[in-house]
Amino acid sequence: MTRMFRMDEAQPRLLDETGQGVIGKPLDRTDGPRKVSGTAPYAADGLPDGAAHGVLVRATISRGRVTDIDQGPIADIPGLLCVLADERMLRNPAQGMAGAAPVQPGAEVHYYGQPIALAVAETFEAARDAAQRLKVSYETEDGVETRPDMASELEVGDPETAGDFDTAFAESEVTIDSHFTTAPHAAAAMEPHASIAEWDGDTVTLHSSLQMLRFNKKELADSLGIDPDNVRILSPFIGGGFGSKLGLGPEGVAAALAAKKLGRPVRVVMTRQNVFDVVLRRTETAQRVRFGADKDGKIRAISHDDRVSNIEGEGFAEPVTQASQFLYGADGLSFTQTLARISRAPTGSVRAPGEAVGMLAFEAAMDELAEKLGICPVELRLKNLPETHPMTGQPYSARRLADCLKDGAERFGWADRGAPRSRREGDWLIGMGVASAARSNTLVPSATRVRLKGDGAVVETDMTDIGTGSYTILGQVAAEMLGLPIEKVEVRLGDTDLPGASGSGGSFGANSAGSSTFLAAKQIREKIAEMLGCPSDELTLQNRIARGANREVPLTELIEEEIVEEASIEGGKTAESHFSSGFGAHFAEVAVNEWTGEVRVRRMLGVMSMGRILNEKTSRSQALGGMIWGIGSALTEEMSHDPRTGHVVTRDLANYHVPAHADVPGDMQVVFLEERDDMANPIQTKGIGELGISGAGAAVFNAIAHATGARVRDFPALPDRVIAAMDGAA
Repeated sequence: MTRMFRMDEAQPRLLDETGQGVIGKPLDRTDGPRKVSGTAPYAADGLPDGAAHGVLVRATISRGRVTDIDQGPIADIPGLLCVLADERMLRNPAQGMAGAAPVQPGAEVHYYGQPIALAVAETFEAARDAAQRLKVSYETEDGVETRPDMASELEVGDPETAGDFDTAFAESEVTIDSHFTTAPHAAAAMEPHASIAEWDGDTVTLHSSLQMLRFNKKELADSLGIDPDNVRILSPFIGGGFGSKLGLGPEGVAAALAAKKLGRPVRVVMTRQNVFDVVLRRTETAQRVRFGADKDGKIRAISHDDRVSNIEGEGFAEPVTQASQFLYGADGLSFTQTLARISRAPTGSVRAPGEAVGMLAFEAAMDELAEKLGICPVELRLKNLPETHPMTGQPYSARRLADCLKDGAERFGWADRGAPRSRREGDWLIGMGVASAARSNTLVPSATRVRLKGDGAVVETDMTDIGTGSYTILGQVAAEMLGLPIEKVEVRLGDTDLPGASGSGGSFGANSAGSSTFLAAKQIREKIAEMLGCPSDELTLQNRIARGANREVPLTELIEEEIVEEASIEGGKTAESHFSSGFGAHFAEVAVNEWTGEVRVRRMLGVMSMGRILNEKTSRSQALGGMIWGIGSALTEEMSHDPRTGHVVTRDLANYHVPAHADVPGDMQVVFLEERDDMANPIQTKGIGELGISGAGAAVFNAIAHATGARVRDFPALPDRVIAAMDGAA
């Protein structure tokens, strides 16, 4: 029986009192040896006997209908099994937690590259040839718009406000009104999307690369029109996700449909180009940021408006102003979003949706305000930290943003920054930049089963590990609670037959699945205390020894039969009474070539308060990864579309430029400030993976402005844009 726990009050810090000493330590990844040895099974591995191969057929129009699929041109392909054009196929990946069934458009086409059929053959090569040679006829729509700046179908949201922005802005002594754009981004996970489907009677098993199995199981059942009890999904190892695998993908449904039709397993693996064409991208944005302040730097008015895009029928809209609404205080605040409906690959969640792009513009505008006021950018931020959430009035559950800014400034040598364009090394202009970091913290319903025998424990949950270290940190939580060495804890993940966890996404995985693991282990501790005859708060478990009631007993002697406990957690009153978020400060130093506009990041520092750190090594890795993505957002990453058709032009890693080793400085530092968030969850943690990217690119952007004395308005800061900005400022 599962015991449910709700977060209705502040939680005691039990993990500070246990004595095993594995929580927080920089332990190596327990799954690391399997990955580096090539024995970790990913979605496309382990092809079942008799499996066929499928390749997606994709639309070559921007909007319209499929009227005919002529198989005549492929009749001579050896080993061709079928061409599947089932109305249950998906047009694009689902959104995971969105709560809506995936879109099955039938013959309708909503964007160039949309999956419309599946060619299946005995070999991948034959299936690929069939997908390319099929003759597809369409009925196209006229007047289709693929450019967000030209879209006529605009959905303007109601302004979110607090106080009177217009009056506060009009009465401010110093104002800025700044416009920025950000480019579309691709998740570009290392492992392409892939699925293998096989049926046993009415039950389908899908081996796939998915982040949120509890939700994905229902999505697959909805798509196929079957009972969720007849669906099993296996995703034990995932080669990165960044939001692109939150929801069920087109290849998964297509594989399941084809496997059912043929009565044999079917594997569908997207090529890298398919991934760029079909998988959800981060929207481009156009943003307007306005600040009004007194001459002494006290902000009176804040407004952040944005325009994003998506295709028809999709409810997702990038929450651009998410962090802007709680970072700084003002008398009047206003936030408005406009959603443009266009025919491009659909948009969805990509790492830190909202903050990753919203903070680029917001924190750059904050620097502009500091420059206009003649105030240090760090001082301006410190001066305007609110006591409570500016929009809701909630107190912050734990916030050390001021400490992050002060500590980072001292460590980075901020006092030696100097005036804009005052440092030079030959042809290189040197500058420093800063930006705040913030990412709201979430607790998602999650369940875990823990089994304890005298010689070790097993943790079971359908939680996933997308490269973040879930196997390791869940093992650490159980080991700490049960007094076991980490090597004596086996963690089983990625199987929907196990208790349903939060999944990996939104930086809530460790908080949620870690908490349910903690609670299940806590219930086992209570049973052990009962066996010893002592209150549970007097029990000590350390190195497989139980101590209590003046007794000291090895677990191997105390536990004769396996103890099994299952626990689940969900949010409660603390989410309403307090606002929980991770905070930090990014500092960057860049060199800008005066003649070519080339930007080199020379060093970066991130100082972050992220609640309890469960594993120092995996946490630092996540923070560094986010900061590196910030470098990409600031300097290189730009998904380009053909304005005539909307199809993706930069559709592989040769043309979509993620930061390479040469783009990343050797001097990349992360500092964690000690923090516990008692209102967040029973283990006092906060999300990590997305805080690292939030604001990081803005620090680089602000450093460019400081180095050159000129500000680029469009992300990324490509060399031609940097040169144009310097020429304009000359």
